[in-house]
Amino acid sequence: MDNPGFMSAQPAETPTASSLPWRDALKVYLEPATLRMLALGFSAGLPLLLVLGTLSFRLREAGIDRTTIGYLSWVGLAYGFKWVWAPLVDRLPLPPLTTLLGRRRGWLLLAQGLVIAGLVGMALNDPRQGLQPLIWCALLVAFGSATQDIALDAFRIESAETRKQAALAAAYQTGYRLAMIWAGAGVLWVAAWAEVAPVAGVTGAAAYQNAAWKTAYLVMAASMAVGVLTVLLSPEPARRVLPKARNAAEWLQGVLVEPFADFIRRYKWQAALILALIAIYRISDVVMGIMANPFYVDMGFTKDEVATVSKIYGVVMTLAGAFVGGVLSMRLGVMRVLMLGAVLSAASNLLFAWLASRGHDLTALIAVVSADNLAGGIASAAFIAYLSSLTNISYSATQYALFSSLMLLLPKFIAGYSGVFVDAYGYAPFFTATALLGVPVLLLVALAARITTTTAPAERQ
Repeated sequence: MDNPGFMSAQPAETPTASSLPWRDALKVYLEPATLRMLALGFSAGLPLLLVLGTLSFRLREAGIDRTTIGYLSWVGLAYGFKWVWAPLVDRLPLPPLTTLLGRRRGWLLLAQGLVIAGLVGMALNDPRQGLQPLIWCALLVAFGSATQDIALDAFRIESAETRKQAALAAAYQTGYRLAMIWAGAGVLWVAAWAEVAPVAGVTGAAAYQNAAWKTAYLVMAASMAVGVLTVLLSPEPARRVLPKARNAAEWLQGVLVEPFADFIRRYKWQAALILALIAIYRISDVVMGIMANPFYVDMGFTKDEVATVSKIYGVVMTLAGAFVGGVLSMRLGVMRVLMLGAVLSAASNLLFAWLASRGHDLTALIAVVSADNLAGGIASAAFIAYLSSLTNISYSATQYALFSSLMLLLPKFIAGYSGVFVDAYGYAPFFTATALLGVPVLLLVALAARITTTTAPAERQ
């Protein structure tokens, strides 16, 4: 392999996925690097729903119309453009944070501070008094969260050898999904607990209690302490010696151009196929997710009901999905599990279409949420491992940011029109349409698998 920094999906010096003993595949989950990734995954997953799904529940409860809620989901496009500033996170020092903590941990701590500040701002603003202040705070959370993702992806990729990346991805995904449950179900519990007794006869937006949501969002801001403490207590990955630029043009070439040029050189025309797969792999989940919480509100489910189902059944199935996805990826290979995840993700959206016909049916909600979380855990663990395998460790932050940004850009743009679609056609056709969006993914996974199996690692320069 001419480029030792490149992390191939299956290096020649490591066992193949199918030859790795089950005991060794499982033991990696107890290693310190894997456990740290569990906590950091929690820190990464916490902000996402608070500016998307949970926020849509809050806004719908406050009487904001679905079309507006759909458009406001474009706040999440910050995640789709993080590749723009990823080169700075990859290379730019942050004195004195870099001196005290190192480049990766310094950027992580700064990003976590931005998330905390934004969540506090969202707590202190009432959407009924005007959406603009709340939107600006949500944008700060999204920017800080996207920056944290950039630094954390590089931290993860640089923290272990290639054959352990699937396990790190599974631990990261487990922490991420646990945080999403806390930011989705937990925040609803806190808001419900903080509510005062409603006034008799007052319903709808008039019954909205912003003080309860203020308490809930402040609790979420405090929950970021998990990530902050982990960053402070973690070792910095081994420092890479970067070539010194002779002038500004050479520095820009190395920081902005070379990470993208490296990927094109290694995969040539096949890079277009890989990027197309990345761009649409999670499209079914992302587009559907914006309307999930407004759907629960309109179906008459209470905050307590949604939170309880998410915690009891969502946690179990999410953990099962992430664990199964990580182990199967190491044992059977990432591409097989990637295909399985694509099928399950699209199919689970059809269950939501069925749920729309059931009305307020708590048993049906349990079944659908369980299946959706299992599918999401499997798909995400495999997908993160796949993205990591494409990354050159010399440009880990920038290249992974490009991949994960591309993963979200098109789906989140389309998701902005989800409220318009639901208002025009209803929930059941919407969920069915999002399932159909996943059909092209199956073809692209099959084609991408041919690249993985027919191109030797030594040829991927």
